[in-house]
Amino acid sequence: MAKVTLKSVKKNYGPVKAIHGVDMEIKDGEFIVIVGPSGCGKSTLLRMIAGLEAISEGEIVIGDRVVNDIEPADRDIAMVFQNYALYPHMSVYQNMSYGLRIRGMDKADIEKRVQRAAEILQLQPYLQRKPRELSGGQRQRVAMGRAIVREPSVFLFDEPLSNLDAKLRVQMRLEIKRLHQQLGVTSIYVTHDQVEAMTLADRLVVMNQGRADQVGSPFDVYGKPATTYVGGFIGSPAMNFLKCRVETGNGGPKAVLADGTALMLPAEWNPPAGTYTLGIRPETMRIARPGETVQLVLSVDVAEELGADTLLHGKLGGEDLVARVPSHAGFHDNSKPGLVVDIARAHLFDPESGMRIIL
Repeated sequence: MAKVTLKSVKKNYGPVKAIHGVDMEIKDGEFIVIVGPSGCGKSTLLRMIAGLEAISEGEIVIGDRVVNDIEPADRDIAMVFQNYALYPHMSVYQNMSYGLRIRGMDKADIEKRVQRAAEILQLQPYLQRKPRELSGGQRQRVAMGRAIVREPSVFLFDEPLSNLDAKLRVQMRLEIKRLHQQLGVTSIYVTHDQVEAMTLADRLVVMNQGRADQVGSPFDVYGKPATTYVGGFIGSPAMNFLKCRVETGNGGPKAVLADGTALMLPAEWNPPAGTYTLGIRPETMRIARPGETVQLVLSVDVAEELGADTLLHGKLGGEDLVARVPSHAGFHDNSKPGLVVDIARAHLFDPESGMRIIL
């Protein structure tokens, strides 16, 4: 195992800047997930760590070696790809052992490593089958087995579950989590799926147009988003963003929304008066109880039933707002429920920079 350090890593394609300077230290044995939408630079960053893309500036250190000019095969890493990259004419056993055979490893050692990986991944019954005889989930396990037998210092995963259906993705996500718990190998995982990111990661790296907007635990990234971009990307449905004017006075600070609604802010926040963006997560609102003071009245356009919950999509002073409420609440299209906000879990952001105001 090894730690991985990125020092001001940049990637340019001619005049186009794909990665703008990423600094990060990944601890030995840590599971890091790089998450973001298509085109944000996450796969480019992973490929630079793997040596499949040359870096334009900066340093990548694996263990105690600067690997900028070291070939991928000599970096002591193993990569699992989105498309499995299995040899169709080889059996599962041959696919898993191929990298060891071309390195000239002793047959007994190969057998030991393959059988151990097959046991971990429950592939023993399939070792003599060809990839075409396997399901998508089984093929992905073979791809992971091929990485495991190399016993690398670092595992790299490039959206490995993207080709699987929803149920298989959940199963494989659990298997990857268990695999990391068993092996404890430093792992760097790229995905656009925030559920994968939140459930797998020790720490998240949220990428935004070639920059790491925030690095932190899933709890911190969800609970204390550094920017409106992070707040809008992490969490489903996305965080609501409402224009507001903060006023201060004897009654304490309050956020006045576009429709004139005033929400009292926690006294300890004490923000300066001015214009802000108020971030409210859908799940931090609830239906007002009988006799309780209503803080927001939502004009519902669409009630989206999800089983246990209902998403109420509507307008508040002309701005979009989504509230997540229990399905038994009984609200529907064109209803106007009164809502109460857990304001202590809301956030104020600078409307120009998008940065969260630390209060």
